[in-house]
Amino acid sequence: MSQPADRLDRRSFLRNTGAAAATAGVVAGAISQTAKSYGRVIGANDRIRVGFIGAGGMANAHMDTYNDIKEANNVEAVAVADCWKTRAEDGARKVSAPHSYTDYHKVLDHDEIDYVTIATPEHWHWTMTIDALDAGKAVYCEKPMTHTIPQAQAVWKKQKETGLPLQVGVQAMSDDSYASAAEAIRDGELGQVVQAQIEYVRRYGEQGPWRNPDITDDTAQPEDLNWNDWLGDAEKIDWNPHHYFEWRNYSAYSGGICTDLFIHRITRIMKACDLLYPRRVVGMGGIWQWPDGRDLPDNFEMICEYPRGMTVYVLGTMSNRVGVDHLIRGYRGTLYFTNTGWTIKDKDGKVLREHKKTGGEDTHLHHTNLQNHLRNGEPLNCPVQLGMAGVVAVNMANESWRSGRMMAWDKENEQMVPADTLPIDYYPEDNA
Repeated sequence: MSQPADRLDRRSFLRNTGAAAATAGVVAGAISQTAKSYGRVIGANDRIRVGFIGAGGMANAHMDTYNDIKEANNVEAVAVADCWKTRAEDGARKVSAPHSYTDYHKVLDHDEIDYVTIATPEHWHWTMTIDALDAGKAVYCEKPMTHTIPQAQAVWKKQKETGLPLQVGVQAMSDDSYASAAEAIRDGELGQVVQAQIEYVRRYGEQGPWRNPDITDDTAQPEDLNWNDWLGDAEKIDWNPHHYFEWRNYSAYSGGICTDLFIHRITRIMKACDLLYPRRVVGMGGIWQWPDGRDLPDNFEMICEYPRGMTVYVLGTMSNRVGVDHLIRGYRGTLYFTNTGWTIKDKDGKVLREHKKTGGEDTHLHHTNLQNHLRNGEPLNCPVQLGMAGVVAVNMANESWRSGRMMAWDKENEQMVPADTLPIDYYPEDNA
């Protein structure tokens, strides 16, 4: 599938992300997009009006964030949409929005709305994001940016066409640790970087990942829920309470551990090491502990090889919460991420450089960053390019797991393919 956006090699990405910007005390390198491209330029003191698409679990967390920052940030909720009418109405009451709908297009019909927050199952992200951009709205879209790579390419194309901002909800990008780590690496503190490791581990109870003990096969469909609308372009099936309430376990709507959890972690390493698309990816794991009808693994790990000449390992067991250190290895030293920032040590343990972070993995900061971008063009902490790179990596890992083959990125045709169909150069690429 040809990528409908301009090609972007790692070095041009690095140049474009080198600038630092303050966001409520957060410094973050990001790709700048101009506020002058909006249909309505927002002044520094203008009220920003928002809409919410989705009113479920994560959406409620965004609504809580909105309530926390609405006065200080001068924002106002206009409308909430959800295909479950009760949820839409509850959400509207929560944020004191005057309008609630079961059709999200009606939120987009409000000319006064400046941006929408999309917090829905993954399979809906691309359609809603494209529709919002077509309607002239900026977008805050929960991670992953899309469910598939072609969908991400379509979103990037639309974002390029409209020039409207798209903030991807990888909230850790509002922690300056990763942009500052990239600066230290560019300064040569680690020497040649060769490897990174990170994890997202949990220990679930008897129900297993993303199961709700209150949901059974007999759980009835709410009378005011439009099931067909929720399914969208997924396969049309009869009402299934597990698919609706526990959708992260099913590949029709989610990528499971990879797209729901790993996207947070791999994006951190991408930001710190100036990475875009992997060269090769392996995904391994299985449905090892909870064979309950899910079709996505309950324990998983991935290894990505990047053309700059390094690998990234991500651990993701859902059966044990003992993790691994989050670190980046170089020839000269090792960068250790900590709760307070990061420390670089040489081979003998001598501290070469330290950083005390500002910000954090925080929806308040991430929304504030988008709002500041709307008002004054402040660089976005997680723009479309970084969202696209994350989608590519985690989809390659999932496809490797499904197919039993190592996957590779075909640069010429801009798509993932089995790795054994491409010639592999075992040397770093000059433009990687």
